[in-house]
Amino acid sequence: SYRDLPLRWAELGTVYRYERSGTLHGLMRVRGFTQDDAHIFCLPEQLSDEIRGVLDLIESVLSRFGFSDYEIMLSTRPQESVGSDEIWTKATSALKEALTLKGWEYSVDEGGGAFYGPKIDIKIRDAIGRLWQCSTVQCDFNLPERFEMEYVDRTSSRERPIMVHRAIFGSIERFFGVLIESYAGEFPLWLAPVQLRLLPVTSDALDFCYDVKKQAATKGLRVEVDASGERLGKLVRNAETDQIPLAAVVGKKEMEEKTLSLRARKVGDVGTSSVDQILERMQSAVQHYCSYDQVTDKESKC
Repeated sequence: SYRDLPLRWAELGTVYRYERSGTLHGLMRVRGFTQDDAHIFCLPEQLSDEIRGVLDLIESVLSRFGFSDYEIMLSTRPQESVGSDEIWTKATSALKEALTLKGWEYSVDEGGGAFYGPKIDIKIRDAIGRLWQCSTVQCDFNLPERFEMEYVDRTSSRERPIMVHRAIFGSIERFFGVLIESYAGEFPLWLAPVQLRLLPVTSDALDFCYDVKKQAATKGLRVEVDASGERLGKLVRNAETDQIPLAAVVGKKEMEEKTLSLRARKVGDVGTSSVDQILERMQSAVQHYCSYDQVTDKESKC
């Protein structure tokens, strides 16, 4: 029934493509990759709002990861295509309207669309200026026809829904590759694989460190203990070299007072606080996607 539309289904699907060996390029171009694929089935009058919703989601996700420099291409009807002139015109107009309402500048690739519908492609720019295909919004008039999809409209007539393909990241592997290069491995606190490294001054502090690590894990924080036994100066240097956002020195005093002497990457010492205060402040920083020093208390936002 038209009352059930729009329907939105999404999946992470692994796909394979036999790329020539000379074209393979790290995570950027591989033979097996995962796409965040989704399909939206909607009424013709819902198409514009659905496309705008997808563009809002794309902007939200890309900006969260720090990407604001991208190029947008609108590809229109090729010479050979399926679908009526009316539906092509309506779909292309919906794509244009959504881009205009977003205030995004875009280029038009006349005749560059797929045979089954027009599309919007978004390419993100990496750290050295290269453009990589990322997000896609693609109308599809072919599959609803091939699968004989129908809905009952307000007049009890049977009609074909419009199908929209959308991907936000595109290839997850490629997105990670661009992300790593853009940050040069220096990830912000919320994204860093290891958010806090504990640096025990002596082996006597190891048990305390592992207890802190367990406590952090209950708050969803990623903490590791450097149990290498190196001198303190080297422990600190290694944490800086490994680009860990936060490091905490743990000695006898910290064990007795249940505190941590915290250091922030590229900042240095940021003071000594109780374990609970530090973990709560870290948790708040992660939840609000900001750095540790931007949070003054648990409830603060960035």
